[in-house]
Amino acid sequence: MFPTFESLIPDKNIQILISAIIALFISLRSIPVIINISGLRGLMDNPVKRSSHSTPTPTFGGVAIFAGILIGYMIWNFGDEGILLHKVFAGITILFFLGIKDDLYALSPTKKIGIQIIASAIVVVGCDLRISDLFGIFGIGEIPYLVSIGLTIFIFVAMINAFNLIDGIDGLAGGIGMIASGGFGLWFLVNHHYSLACLALCLSGSLLGFLRFNFSQSNKIFMGDTGSLIIGYIITVLAVKFIHFNVLHAWDPSSSFVSAPIIAIVILIVPIFDTIRVFSVRILRGKSPFKADRMHMHHLLIDNNLSHMQASFTLYAVTIALTVLTYSARSYFSNTELCFFILFLLVCYFLVANWLEVKRFQAKKAKEELAAATEVKVTETKTTDKLAGTEKLQFGEISAN
Repeated sequence: MFPTFESLIPDKNIQILISAIIALFISLRSIPVIINISGLRGLMDNPVKRSSHSTPTPTFGGVAIFAGILIGYMIWNFGDEGILLHKVFAGITILFFLGIKDDLYALSPTKKIGIQIIASAIVVVGCDLRISDLFGIFGIGEIPYLVSIGLTIFIFVAMINAFNLIDGIDGLAGGIGMIASGGFGLWFLVNHHYSLACLALCLSGSLLGFLRFNFSQSNKIFMGDTGSLIIGYIITVLAVKFIHFNVLHAWDPSSSFVSAPIIAIVILIVPIFDTIRVFSVRILRGKSPFKADRMHMHHLLIDNNLSHMQASFTLYAVTIALTVLTYSARSYFSNTELCFFILFLLVCYFLVANWLEVKRFQAKKAKEELAAATEVKVTETKTTDKLAGTEKLQFGEISAN
């Protein structure tokens, strides 16, 4: 009998490590090709008024992310896939083509959300992947089936769009996605859910390769909607499955987190808080919640003189610090108390964002006043020079006479 990959390398931990490396390698090798093709075919993202970039940039990095995940994952057969992963890849493929079309020809929000609901329903209804229990948050335990279905599909659509919304500066969506998928992947690996661990760590590997070029100044690429939709979808699958597994194993404290929903929220705190704040501010100001602007936290940090890398790494640090803090505090506080802690963090987020917005406004106003004063000074200088020239000419005429 001829050997198979699985017989040559039977250790599943090593298999998953190899898959993550393959995903990283494919992402690193395919992105330069995508950049060249995008340049030759004119498939570039042209800057608009609210952009944080000033030059046309390729926007199909999501193709490399998709390829890295698909090939890295498909190398092995872990035997614990069930029906979930098959349907997950069906949903990923739907969102991949949705993202491609949206990157080429901008689609209406209604069409995009409709297709996102279909992709979400494939796993929520088709695999019974849903949030069925809130672990006693505000006294709520098990959720009725139809409410659970509706809530989970809403969470899928919200998170898919949340990652799309934070993809506004270099490295932010990719880095937050890498941290979140890496965190979930390690938990799945430790608890022997190898297929989900492989999917999560392949996503992390692909995103690491993407970030190499997304942060580049000379060879830059964006992930586009193709990438952000896939990332949001996969991470939501991982988060909901993380909560679902902890419901199933709640009787075993050694292998489950009673605070699983809280931990999942904190890992994804940047896209969740940013979406809540931006939509709230737009609605309160009488604008459409889907109307693009520069009200996102990352835009506020950039407009207050942070570089793209500094802003992204600041939000990475916030994510990691709050996740570690919540994980450490889970044994001392109930889920309801931790939920109040998250609400407190949300209030702090609003206050910090408002402070940054005021600072941005003041800096803009000072800049405009300086420009106006400079213009007046230049005008006065020109007038003085003109008058002096006229007087000199008249004096010359008088002397000649």
